[in-house]
Amino acid sequence: MAAAIGKPKAGSSTVASHLLTPIETVLERVDEELAARYPGDGVGVQPVHTVYVSAAEATPETPTQWSAAAIELLDQHLGMLRELGDRAALGLVRQRLAAAPIADLRLDFEDGYGPRGEDLEDADAVRAGQTLAALGLDNCGVRIKGLTTAEWRRSLRTLELVLDGAGGVPAGFVFVLPKLRAVGQVTAAVQLCVALEQAHGLPAGGLKFELQIESPQAIIGPDGVATLAQAIHLSQRRCTGLHYGTYDYSAGCGIAPQHQALDHPVADHAKAVMLAAAAQTGVWVADGSTNIVPVGTEEQVAQSIRDHYRLVIRSLERGYYQGWDLHPGHLVTRWLASFTFFRAALVAAAPRLQGYLERSGGRFVDEPATAEALATIVLRGLNCGAFSADEVIAAAPDATVAVLRALKLRMPQERDPS
Repeated sequence: MAAAIGKPKAGSSTVASHLLTPIETVLERVDEELAARYPGDGVGVQPVHTVYVSAAEATPETPTQWSAAAIELLDQHLGMLRELGDRAALGLVRQRLAAAPIADLRLDFEDGYGPRGEDLEDADAVRAGQTLAALGLDNCGVRIKGLTTAEWRRSLRTLELVLDGAGGVPAGFVFVLPKLRAVGQVTAAVQLCVALEQAHGLPAGGLKFELQIESPQAIIGPDGVATLAQAIHLSQRRCTGLHYGTYDYSAGCGIAPQHQALDHPVADHAKAVMLAAAAQTGVWVADGSTNIVPVGTEEQVAQSIRDHYRLVIRSLERGYYQGWDLHPGHLVTRWLASFTFFRAALVAAAPRLQGYLERSGGRFVDEPATAEALATIVLRGLNCGAFSADEVIAAAPDATVAVLRALKLRMPQERDPS
């Protein structure tokens, strides 16, 4: 007969301490590793989009030109846009387009630039750096040609000249590594960053990059492991984003051209893997682009507007809070869809936040993880300008910005005794 197990004292165990010590050692190591690999979302503000412009065409006047073209499209299609989105949001869109139409800009030296000769790319690289420095955006960067044996030296030279033209590393600067296929390319990117920093006296760790997910091999490698998940953790905290490449990825999966789109099942699968791999790492996930732009006949323009609005809303609903825009007309539907989505999110989140903060219950019994999600979505709306802090307080009186940030970080909330 087994010996009776004695009742342990509160907060203790009857198991001998020398048997417990190895368990504690293992768990401490696990906790440390998890904290290092999954530090959380970070403190930066993720932009709602990334605008791609050929490095051969971009100038300091690009945002102004895009603003004018976007406002013209908005004015020409006000009736349709009122039907698509929140009417209050539409007024905010006009203000945004006039003041700051582009939240994040990439000057492209890859597919959107093409082969132009060494001397011309040298000149364009210097000018690109000067343009980024002059614009002073919170988020900016370039897309290099890649890190293959055929292209990496050209990519290095372009990046050097961009930084030279900018007079250093601009605030919020990243470079995009396209067509990731193997984790070795990420190791090379890290080494390239270190070499540039040391050669040019740049701050250690200052160069960051994004990975463009354009091949099936970036999602699943020959060993069956998610390549991009390994890539994030091999980047030494230099990888800041994963961007989906709509058309290269679809083509790599053998999808017929007429069916290549952001909402194709292969796109949904790839982006779901991206989202899971990046979760809680501080790495942002961005949806890709659509190549359908609002030009052509009136009917074609109207259909393009509806399609882009639908695709942006669809991405937001699936947790992809950033996407690519390739045409000034995309700015109208990007901002309208984003503002409409977040304003609706505030209406849904506010009573639940207030109930959680009051511990008053209601239809929903929310846990800390849900409170974190509610606070995070409201903060995203605040950060992009969908509503003001005063509007949040009007809907949820206890949900100050400080409280929302504390909920996002899961910091304890003391209940007001009154």
